[in-house]
Amino acid sequence: MTNSTSRTDEEPPVQGYDPRTGEPVGAPVPATSAAEVDRICAALDATASAWAGASREDRARALEAVAAALDAHSEELAALADAETALGLPRLTGEVARTTGQLRLFAEVVREGAYLGRVVEPAAEGRPDLRRVKQPTGLVAVFAASNFPFAFSVAGGDTASALAAGCPVVVKAHEAHPGTSRRTAELVKAALADAGAPPVFDVVYGFAAGAAVIAHPAVTAVGFTGSTRGGLALAKLCAERPVPIPFHGELGSVNPVVVLPGAARGEAAKVASGYATSLTQGVGQFCTNPGLMFVPDDPSLLGALADSVAGTDGGPMLSARIHDAWSDAVAELRGRDDVRVLAEGRPGKGPWAATPTVFAIDGETYDRAPEVFGQERFGPVGVVVVDGDPERTRARLAEVEGSLTVSVQLDRETPEDLDEARALLPVAARRAGRLVVNGWPTGVAVSHAQHHGGPFPASTSPAHTSVGAAAIDRWLVPVAYQDVPAELLPSELR
Repeated sequence: MTNSTSRTDEEPPVQGYDPRTGEPVGAPVPATSAAEVDRICAALDATASAWAGASREDRARALEAVAAALDAHSEELAALADAETALGLPRLTGEVARTTGQLRLFAEVVREGAYLGRVVEPAAEGRPDLRRVKQPTGLVAVFAASNFPFAFSVAGGDTASALAAGCPVVVKAHEAHPGTSRRTAELVKAALADAGAPPVFDVVYGFAAGAAVIAHPAVTAVGFTGSTRGGLALAKLCAERPVPIPFHGELGSVNPVVVLPGAARGEAAKVASGYATSLTQGVGQFCTNPGLMFVPDDPSLLGALADSVAGTDGGPMLSARIHDAWSDAVAELRGRDDVRVLAEGRPGKGPWAATPTVFAIDGETYDRAPEVFGQERFGPVGVVVVDGDPERTRARLAEVEGSLTVSVQLDRETPEDLDEARALLPVAARRAGRLVVNGWPTGVAVSHAQHHGGPFPASTSPAHTSVGAAAIDRWLVPVAYQDVPAELLPSELR
């Protein structure tokens, strides 16, 4: 299959790099010119009506065909992604499976049809016949993420949910894994064509192409997973268009964890082990990384935390830019005289390697600069706030920036823990979209009940989720039909 992009004089090709060495890997992918972006978006827009009008069964089969194609090439894809991300074959093979699972979930969602939100109110005395149904918005732009080269990338959840809704999709590939993106796109296009779908999917490359996609008048909504700074820049572009469009962004999240006294006394080793594993998973490059933890002043727990973190391993980060940001964040905390290093893990290897590092501060120190200690630091770095006052912990949690998650560690046999949790969880529910008890925020189930969003900056659309069946709602708009003859109604309302 040929690549539908062309070299632009303004922007060099997109080159992948091996994070283990910092050296180029794979052939560079040409950046997409502004003219080619226009051609791609216009061509996708031309298929919007046909794809929206396709039967739900046809759309479901197309999604399943894409899933089957990716599964058939799982080993190839994982190897490509490992060369560009250093995330490891076991993790990446599992991520391909998660990606195909998402596609199959949305096939089920489409077949079942409840996502349409159909409401029929026949005419009654003094009221017209009213029928409402959700319909696809049109062409959707998806910005792929660096830390999930499959599940939040070319064929990830945004793409799967938008195609399921009946929207064509143009993906802006992430520069951290261009070769993986190109091969994934080839497989998606071929699978859709073999399933009889119109050409409803394409990919563009390069920063300039991303801005050009947002500016294109055919684009009706944008999905993004990435940094707060990058997301706000794209949100600004969406808002400043002649016709503004929704921007569904997942941005920054510190994901607070609260350890209650009973759990600290009775489950210190378990809490410490779970924290260290969650903090360092994937070299800490998760949007659900537990970056801030509030704990009681319990020597056993603090010692267990130090031991568990010391037993972790570092590793190469996804890019030089991400590594530099992590390094700056660690250096900033090390440079403060009111912060101490609680523990460090074993150093990773390579020019972009990170060493797991956890800092400890007391409650008064946190209160002097909550905006500093309560910010996201992408990578294996955490801040532990040591303070035994549960009322102050609730007050601090109430002021933390919006997050994807809040986690609470408690002992169910300790009445004081249960009483405190009853007071704490309502506060947490105002600060995050997912509450976790006796678990850890990393690891997001793809299911009907999942909500992966939260107050800003975790998400720009806290009413919506980017993971799970309800993600389809971002790409749908309700339309009401009043006194419309049956033969003129959409098939779903007849």
